Amino acid sequence: MAAKGAVLFRETQSFRLGYAKIALAMPPAALAIISCRQIFWSHPWGNPPTTNGNLLFLTILTLSVYVRLITVRLVTELRPEQLSVAMKGFWRRTRVPVADIRAAIAVEYDPAGEYRGYGVRSGPRGQAYIASGNQAVQLELTGGRKLLVGSQQSKELTRKIVEAQRGLWSQPSENAEG
Repeated sequence: MAAKGAVLFRETQSFRLGYAKIALAMPPAALAIISCRQIFWSHPWGNPPTTNGNLLFLTILTLSVYVRLITVRLVTELRPEQLSVAMKGFWRRTRVPVADIRAAIAVEYDPAGEYRGYGVRSGPRGQAYIASGNQAVQLELTGGRKLLVGSQQSKELTRKIVEAQRGLWSQPSENAEG
């Protein structure tokens, strides 16, 4: 039997931003250029000109938001007593007791068509946590609630959820052949 609280499955997924990274980088880059132009080359920006302190504050603020957005990760963690799905970098986390999971099925889906993109979404299969790809685990919870968890290892996660429900966790044999 696995120790209480031991991590049985963990997956971290990055968002595939592609060209969105470039679009998100434009405001901090533009403010950095404007700040350099005003501070180092004495070309004031605005009428009346904005202060150097305000420009630096806005540049640092937009750069911080940019870094935060591009470092968000979807972290799925299964423990013997609960499944945790979190958007690291944001404060959004869902914890589901394993005992509340009535069914777990590995599925393929269309993130753009069914959920209109990535992130924490609602769609035809209930609430969804999606970072990348088209593989997921569809959970049916007690009370009829549904949850879709995006996973590039959906079959393994499904298998481990089922095993956790049955309490089949055991320690690897010390004299395993290999």
